[in-house]
Amino acid sequence: MDFSMSPRAEDLQARLQAFVDERITPATPIYWQQFEESGDPRFHPPIMEELKVEARARGLWNLFLPNERWGAGLTNTEYAPLAEIMGRSFLTSEATNCAAPDTGNMEVLAEFGTPEQQEQWLLPLLDGEIRSCFAMTEPWVASSDATNIQSRIERDGDHYVINAHKWWTSGALSPRCRVAILMGVSDPEADKHRRHSMILVPMDTPGVQVRRGLTVFGHDAGPGHAETLFEDVRVPASNMIGAEGMGFAIAQARLGPGRIHHCMRAIGLAEHAIELMTMRAQMRVAFGKPLADQGVVRERIAESRLQIEQARLLTLKAAWLMDTVGVKGAQTEISAIKVVAARAATDVIDRAIQVFGGAGVSGDWPLADMYAHARTLHLVDGPDDVHLMQIARRELGRFADLRPAT
Repeated sequence: MDFSMSPRAEDLQARLQAFVDERITPATPIYWQQFEESGDPRFHPPIMEELKVEARARGLWNLFLPNERWGAGLTNTEYAPLAEIMGRSFLTSEATNCAAPDTGNMEVLAEFGTPEQQEQWLLPLLDGEIRSCFAMTEPWVASSDATNIQSRIERDGDHYVINAHKWWTSGALSPRCRVAILMGVSDPEADKHRRHSMILVPMDTPGVQVRRGLTVFGHDAGPGHAETLFEDVRVPASNMIGAEGMGFAIAQARLGPGRIHHCMRAIGLAEHAIELMTMRAQMRVAFGKPLADQGVVRERIAESRLQIEQARLLTLKAAWLMDTVGVKGAQTEISAIKVVAARAATDVIDRAIQVFGGAGVSGDWPLADMYAHARTLHLVDGPDDVHLMQIARRELGRFADLRPAT
């Protein structure tokens, strides 16, 4: 395995870190001040647009997209350390136009979109002029098994009629969200992996309704997640992405890179948490000595470093495999890092909260928000349980011939 960076990727890494230090970190309190003063939970702070202009001027734009025509053309191995830097502050991903769900939607449009779809939707997304959302998960079925999806996409002449009830529609609450990529059943009689299609739905189409924002651990998640209804929504047949029945295959192509991006950012989140934990341990005194001199605190710090390094190495291996043998050849590793990185981030942040004491669960420090985000990573893009099941299935399959006949 070769995790070495190209000179260009090393340069981007240095420039991205400088951008975070020089612009993102000072802008973060301004962002939250503008947000709070607006009184609007969907408000888009103007400082973000300033950061986007700066990022683009520095050549830090669309770094996630391996397609050289549309993006930076980096390999997964090269993008990994960049995403880790982005994971330390959620402002960085949006400022560099590398924020989900737009990243996955842009990858879909770049790979499967028609020239007309790319002109209408991909280019504005690449320019950061609009946002998008992804509508796959449904409230009344176990959507971790995509074959359960009940939403219907039915052909009617030159149009498709869509009826769907979705939730956790990522990005739908943003006032700048202009289009959804929706996954639904277009042929209920087809093979279970050929029943689904993906289709573009402009958010201003009659019948599209954003019902409410969903809270995370009792708190408003901002523009991130919504319950959405699509009632007799008519869109042109040209809005179909790829061919009918390709939805499941497109979903797998979309979620593979998306999962590894989540894992890279989770490691950055964990690095931020261990820094906060160690600084707190050096500064606070209890029972006559700094917390850093308490054995239990040292053990928490050491265990955290072990988990972070293990997760990073496994993530880099998965990225290298994706670059060398493709997503299909890296399936086991992608599933593994999806579990391991979420665990590492959650565990490290939880230990940091414990060292901070009551301050750790307050809004005065970022750890509570960081924990809420890390905990959701155990569910997004397939819950841990499904990935563990798939890993076990592949391991057991190696010795399937030893099973007794039944």
